[in-house]
Amino acid sequence: MRRAPLALAALLAGCVAGPDYHVPERATVNTPGAQGKFDAAKGGGFADAPLPDHWWRLYRDATLDALVAGALAANTDLRAADANLRAATAVVDQALAGRTVQTSVDAGVALARPYGTELPATGEMTYSATIGGALPLDLAGRIRRAIEASRADAGAVAAVRDQVRVTVAATATRAYLAACAANLRIAAARRVIHIQRQTYDATRRLEKGGRGTAFDTTRARAAVEQSEALVPPLLAARQAALYQLATLAGKPPADYPRNVEGCAALPAIAGPLPVGDGAALLRRRPDVRAAERRLAAATARIGVATASLYPEVSIGGSIGYTGPLKGLGEHEDFNFSLGPLLSWSFPNRRVVRAQIAQAGAAADAALATFDGTVLGALRDVETALAAYARGRDQVAALQRARDSAATATAQADKLFRFGRGDFLDLLSAQATLANAEASLAAAQAGVADTQAQLFLALGGGWEMDQTPAPATPKP
Repeated sequence: MRRAPLALAALLAGCVAGPDYHVPERATVNTPGAQGKFDAAKGGGFADAPLPDHWWRLYRDATLDALVAGALAANTDLRAADANLRAATAVVDQALAGRTVQTSVDAGVALARPYGTELPATGEMTYSATIGGALPLDLAGRIRRAIEASRADAGAVAAVRDQVRVTVAATATRAYLAACAANLRIAAARRVIHIQRQTYDATRRLEKGGRGTAFDTTRARAAVEQSEALVPPLLAARQAALYQLATLAGKPPADYPRNVEGCAALPAIAGPLPVGDGAALLRRRPDVRAAERRLAAATARIGVATASLYPEVSIGGSIGYTGPLKGLGEHEDFNFSLGPLLSWSFPNRRVVRAQIAQAGAAADAALATFDGTVLGALRDVETALAAYARGRDQVAALQRARDSAATATAQADKLFRFGRGDFLDLLSAQATLANAEASLAAAQAGVADTQAQLFLALGGGWEMDQTPAPATPKP
């Protein structure tokens, strides 16, 4: 009987409970449809080229480069994500410590006094101290699977940190583009206001000269005021973008970058956008990597639960002393032990089987989440590609409409000044131009935002920067 635990231990040597992890063949990530080229990128405007690690540098804008670098260096969400990663790494260290010698120290003191006698007795102080240690053999692989699970969890946390980095870079880019786009729309509104003011001034002169009416003057002034009313919301939108840039960089809103306030042109990327293919996307997207790591952790925990079916064997030993201090040098007061230790929840196998079933169900759920994350990533990119392509088409059409409206406005103004056209026709032409200018500027802003949204969907920008940060441009 004494050999039974050792024989069982020898039988289990080299065995690791539970399934070895690999991405299941049936996973969505392995399907041809997830690996190929994007459907919405078949038209113009896109290149089947790898996405640069720092995609915002495609704009070739030093101000934008500095804003993104500042956000990545001081963003509060990134600081929290870094702290979470340190905590996950500490959990891995804790799991690794589980396969080392576990030590314990126990000590005590007691007063022993004779009992049942009327004679006065002072008693005797007895001291005890024991130092013990145990080395787990991990024959069933429970500790190894726990280490595997903790490492996979840490990998998922690292991917989440990368996703925060992606989001911060894209949000900073979008805020910068939003500030510049607001200025673009403000400039478009002011161009229209300038034209309408000229008409208003002309109608006042005509009214004073007896060739116009007060009604025409009032309508001209109303058109100017209506266009002027479009400017304040755009100024508020620009200020909101500036405040967002400040908080992204870990600063109070009042410390927003003043040099962005006067951004005069909307940054653009020359040439087709590099988007790669589905295979590159799924390797790059941090949320996909996080879901895959969670699946790996869930699979490893099946092994942790399965290992409970087998005994836990360790080699333990202890040395201790019990007795009075005066006998500290006497051998009979010392004790020593060394041998195998066995722990086994054999009577509770039904509980263990239930735990294994729970772990298996959790792994199935993690696989479903992984598949859903892959599908969501592909959908995000296809949606952003289609929105960007159609947005460019809309801008081209609105540019033609704006040019036609500008020509019609000039023609109506000329006819009116020479007395051959109706004032209502002029106001109508100017209103059409105002709408065309506003629509074109809004569409251009939308395309710029969709472009940044596309890069966010592609999942770039989490890679650690190995090159010096660009110099901060002068305000």
